[in-house]
Amino acid sequence: MDAVIENLPLFLEGFRNTLGLLIFSGIGALILGIVVASLRISPVASFRSFATVYTELVRNTPLTLVLFFCAFILPYLQFSPGYFQLALIGLTVYTSPFVAEALRSGINGVPVGQAEAARSVGLTFGQSLSYVIMPQAVRMVIPPLINVFIALTKNTSVAGAFFVFELFGVGRRVTNDRGDEVIAILLAVAFFYLIITVTLGQIAARVEKKVAVLR
Repeated sequence: MDAVIENLPLFLEGFRNTLGLLIFSGIGALILGIVVASLRISPVASFRSFATVYTELVRNTPLTLVLFFCAFILPYLQFSPGYFQLALIGLTVYTSPFVAEALRSGINGVPVGQAEAARSVGLTFGQSLSYVIMPQAVRMVIPPLINVFIALTKNTSVAGAFFVFELFGVGRRVTNDRGDEVIAILLAVAFFYLIITVTLGQIAARVEKKVAVLR
């Protein structure tokens, strides 16, 4: 464990960057996912078509390819805010269709009578979605959403291959310096990932229980 203790500041920096990737790209993916899910059920056919194509295209594109585009093509197009920010964009775009599909499954689980009742009292589509349908849908899909964010946590490791110094990047650097303690280094990296994923699982269980009581 000497390699881990000696490089603990590096591990903490990588852990902090991984958390940053998770939090900011998670928020971005949630916002974008809500928009895409709303477009998927829009009464406007062109919006539905665009959202469907976006979902199928991005969801079936490898994350490595998405991050490659962000890390190399966007700078070539004169957009280069920094590799960390580019990784945030890539992770947000890649995760948003999964969020959208989870939300859409929740929307489909809301009784049709709810939407009809909203329309009968004069609410527009946007108002019905915002005040009646989406709040119920979100409560139904808390566990799937948490699973998406747990997957996002693990996906942040791919950013380490594109010049972002997160946990995977820390493990690679320390392994190069201390190849005699590879097992301890990998266990340390796994431990930090487990801190995030286990915490998310606990949050999901508590939120799901609270929501079940409210319903």
